Parts: sequence; structure tokens; C-alpha cells
Amino acid sequence: MLTDREREVYDYVRAYLRRHGVAPKLREIAAHLGIASRGVVHRYLRRLEAQGLIAIDPARARGVRLPAPTGRAGRGAVLPLLGRIAAGRPIEAIADESEIDLSQFFMGPNRFVLRVAGDSMIEAGILHGDMVIVESGAAARNGDVVVALIDRDEATLKYFRRNADGSVTLTPANRELAPMRFAAARVAVQGVVVGQMRQYR
Repeated sequence: MLTDREREVYDYVRAYLRRHGVAPKLREIAAHLGIASRGVVHRYLRRLEAQGLIAIDPARARGVRLPAPTGRAGRGAVLPLLGRIAAGRPIEAIADESEIDLSQFFMGPNRFVLRVAGDSMIEAGILHGDMVIVESGAAARNGDVVVALIDRDEATLKYFRRNADGSVTLTPANRELAPMRFAAARVAVQGVVVGQMRQYR
């Protein structure tokens, strides 16, 4: 059972993650609660973690996330796979009776979901309101779409490139926006995008 304060912290963190795609800072939670002590906020978060409502990665800035849900009866999220559909030349529609387990594509111990806000990646097919599945980690290859934390404060979704001089370029997939170049020390890769989800209805 949660106390009123714990419930308030949990609801705020969940709403903030849904709105911004990253967790709030301790000072932001403290300001929301109307208190000055970040230590008190930290204790609330640890209690929520102990109850399995959040997960905390102490090595990451804004390292609070919601744990991934598990599927019913251990089956994960399963949908029927009914065949193939042509996106080029028409093909014969052949019925199929198999199933596809979405957890094979999306679930994993080091994965989390972020809701995209903005249009900087639209030419990569990542639109405002989409959800991206991110595999947590600090390693990235040139050309990966990454979640990058700049100056330990602002998170962004961009193409990653490490330059010959050691600096890092974060490039949007929107020709109206310019690439951003930073000293490597200013950029912390939080994870690499491995999947994407979108609802139409």
C-alpha cells in the first residue's frame, strides 16, 4: 500500500515520463511536492522501487523508469500472423494460421519505451506521438538512432556519429534542422532505438 505522498510521487513520475519521455529530476519532484529536501524525494523513490512500481538506474541521469509489463499466463503479447501484404507489386494473399509473439521483438531486460515529442526524426519515419523501444546502454555505432543526454540535462533522439577528432555529431532526420556537434564529454548515450510502435486508432 502506498502512502498519500508516495502515490503523489508515483503519479507525477508516471505523468512526467509519458509527457516528456524522460524522468523528472529530484529537484523537479521536490518542487512538485513543495519541499526542499531531495533526500526525502530519494527515499520516496526507493520505497516505490521496493514495491516494484519503478526501476532506478543509479548510473544514469534521470535514471527512473517504469518496469516493462509482463504478458498474461507467461505468453507475452501475442497476435495472430495471418500472412503477407504487398507494399510494392501485388502478391497472392496466402492465409497463415501462426502467431507472432510481440515480446520477441520488443521485450528485454534492458529495454524501455519513450514517447516521441517533436518532428526532428520524421524523415526516418519516427513521428510525433510514436513510441520507440530503446535498448539501454552507453555504446552506439555510427548511424544508430540513439537517446542522447546532453550536458546531463536534456535528452534528445537523433542519429549518432563519432567524428575523427573524438567529438560527437547528433543529426536529425529533418532537412529543416541542422546537425549538432558536441565535445564527447557533453554527450552521454542512454540507449539505442531497436523498435517503434504507432497507433492509428
